[in-house]
This record gives sequence, C-alpha cells and structure tokens, in this order.
Amino acid sequence: MAARRSRALWRLSGWGWRQALLSPRLRRGSARLLSTDKPGVATHFGFETVSEEEKGDKVYQVFESVAKKYDLMNDSMSLGIHRIWKDLLLEKMHPFPGTKLLDVAGGTGDIAFRFINYIKAQNQRQRQREVKSRQNLSWEEISKCYQNVQGPSEESHVVVCDINQEMLKVGKQKAKTLGHKKGLAWVLGDAEELPFDDDKFDVYTIAFGIRNVTHIDRALQEAYRVLKPGGRFLCLEFSQVNNPLISRLYDLYSFQVIPVMGEVIAGDWKSYQYLVESIRRFPPQEEFKEMIEDAGFQKVTYESLTTGIVAIHSGFKL
Repeated sequence: MAARRSRALWRLSGWGWRQALLSPRLRRGSARLLSTDKPGVATHFGFETVSEEEKGDKVYQVFESVAKKYDLMNDSMSLGIHRIWKDLLLEKMHPFPGTKLLDVAGGTGDIAFRFINYIKAQNQRQRQREVKSRQNLSWEEISKCYQNVQGPSEESHVVVCDINQEMLKVGKQKAKTLGHKKGLAWVLGDAEELPFDDDKFDVYTIAFGIRNVTHIDRALQEAYRVLKPGGRFLCLEFSQVNNPLISRLYDLYSFQVIPVMGEVIAGDWKSYQYLVESIRRFPPQEEFKEMIEDAGFQKVTYESLTTGIVAIHSGFKL
C-alpha cells in the first residue's frame, strides 16, 4: 500500500459500554489515524478534477460549512421527502432487540435517532403483548410485568461515525434536545479506515455519505470487515433517475434551484453546487450493486425510490 500522510482526528464520546467497541490497540491509547494517499493521484470533486489529497480536504470543508444548516437544507431541497426515504431505510432494516448498529457518515443523527425510536416502539409493543397475555392477573402483577420486561432500547446500541467534527457536534446537540442518551455513542472516524475491530456490528448503514468518500471500494471493504457474519449492509444514496422526462426536470431543479437555495438559506452556493455535482458522478444502481458484491457481500439487492432519485442497496456478510 502506498505510503500515507496521516493525521489523528478520531475521538470517541459515549456511555459506559463504548470501550468494548474499540479495538484493543485503541484501548491501549494509540490513536486511529485518518489518512490520505500521496498527492498527485487524480480523482473528482464534483465535476472538478483534483488530487485525492485535495478531495479529502475539500469534502471536509463542505460539510464543516453546511453542518449547522444541514437538516434545514435537506428539508428544503427534498421538500421533506428525505424523511420518508430514511423511514423506509429503517423499515427495510427492521432491527431486532439487541441489534448493534454502526451508522457511518451519520453526523447529525437522523438514522441513529430513527433506530432508537424504532427499538423503543418495539419495546412498547412487546410490553403490551405481555400484558394482554396476562389479562386475568391482578393490577399488581400487571405492573410488575411492565417493570420486569427489559427494554430493547437498553440492549441495542448505535454508534454514529463521521469524519467531520462539526457534523457530530450538531448530532450531539440534537440528541441532547431529544433526550437520547442510552445506547448511543459518537465516533470521529474515517469510512475508509474504521476504528473498530472485525466482526463487531450487526448492521452497517450509510445514508447520503458514500458518494463523498474518495475510495468507495475501501469504504465497502471496511463495512464488510466490521460486520459480524450474517450482518447486513444498507446504503441510502442518490442514484440514477429512470424516467427521461423526470430526469430532465430533476437536472433543471438540481443545477438551477438547489445552489440558489444553498446561498439563500445557508449562505453557501459552492458547497451545494458540489453536492449536486457529486450526485451526478455517483455510479448508477447496477454498477454500485456490482461494487458491493466485489467487496464480498452476498444477496445484494436494491430498491429505487421516487423514480430512482435515490436507491437503497442491501447486502449480507455470509
């Protein structure tokens, strides 16, 4: 592997169980390093050709710039539809009590908070079933049933991993506002070099993040590595529109409207111009499916949503 220039950027903040998630070498105190390849190797930053080193810095600056307005811009650009797409991702995941989820590029916490709420809803349904099965019990016994049923939210854990500190700050503040504490941790880390041991998580998710990674193949290999045997990979990402008319309208909206909205709402035209361009550079559904298979995943499928504006790809480590 080519020699790398590295910088220590990761930091973990979470609850008591967090140390078990980190690799032994990290627990011994050696920091995981986020790295970039030798400068000079060409790649793309939107429609611009840059070195791989430059792309990492530029992407970091984009999300550092948009972090505080990220959620507002998502609502504005998608007319709120991104919320439905993320709900559908959780429905497809259908996590069970005790699931350990790694959400990569999830800085603002949208997927993590949905996961926590999904598990809490399961917990509530389980308690209701327990009580209904004991209709002839006394009130004291019914109350005891509620107290004794262990909540899945206490067993399940989600780790949010993001390379951008500003995005994580926004997510942590949202978690505090929403009252999410237990079973949630935040890690500053690189999708191409995750700071976790092998076979650690039941589910890996990445929503609207993988197209910003310099080496998508490495990110997919890392996803495969940290998943347990039988674990599931789920990716929600912008994709290729399959209707010619809608495609033309979508292009018009993307290039003529979204950057203007970025300037008006977030005061940042260039960042949103990049985001639009990065969508067009991302591989279409079938090509991305093949990349996931090349990383070792099996039973890889995808579902296009909203005429292909986005797609959910799924694969298993078997």
